[in-house]
Amino acid sequence: MTKTLGLIHTSATLVEVFAKLCAEHLPGVDTFNIVDDSLIKNTVAAGHLTPRTARRVGDHIGSAEAAGADHILVTCSSIGAAVEAAAPFTGVPVTRVDRPMADEAVALGTRIGVLATLTTTLDPTADLVRRSAAAAGKEISLTARVCEGAFEALMGGDAATHDALVAAALRELDVDVIVLAQASMARVAGTVETKAPVLASPPLAMKYLAGELAVDQ
Repeated sequence: MTKTLGLIHTSATLVEVFAKLCAEHLPGVDTFNIVDDSLIKNTVAAGHLTPRTARRVGDHIGSAEAAGADHILVTCSSIGAAVEAAAPFTGVPVTRVDRPMADEAVALGTRIGVLATLTTTLDPTADLVRRSAAAAGKEISLTARVCEGAFEALMGGDAATHDALVAAALRELDVDVIVLAQASMARVAGTVETKAPVLASPPLAMKYLAGELAVDQ
């Protein structure tokens, strides 16, 4: 029986990114997308994930289940806490996009750098990495940094400035492994020489889902 993956995005720009990754890593898996950019807009405006937005994330996850998803992937790290809260009440597996990345980072080193373009994403991802380390029984040191102005540049259509700011921050971090907190930052991974490996959530999430959906690669 063909499996179906439902993807929930807070930016339309990620639909194409994940479509390509699904074609590469999940051949034969049907997909559909739910996009609601008000989720990230409201979170950024409030400076944190609000209960109202968290409830709406849960509503979208419920809609994806009702639409026939066998597994649901939420591609925005800023709303990760809402994803984890909704998962126990959902009849199919739900994955927050940055969890496989957090687990991989903990496996690779003890000095972990977390880089984001939004403070609303930095804190949830840093918290996830710390919890992954605790679950693995591993002590880590964590360096968290925001690339000021990068998100605004990308949303304004200036991808080059976004990429340059992220690349500059990558070069400055002196750690064992670097985590890119947002899926939108994955475009920079592999384009700049760094002292440490750079992890991006989209490809790692796809590899994880290939195993969960039993996809032959």
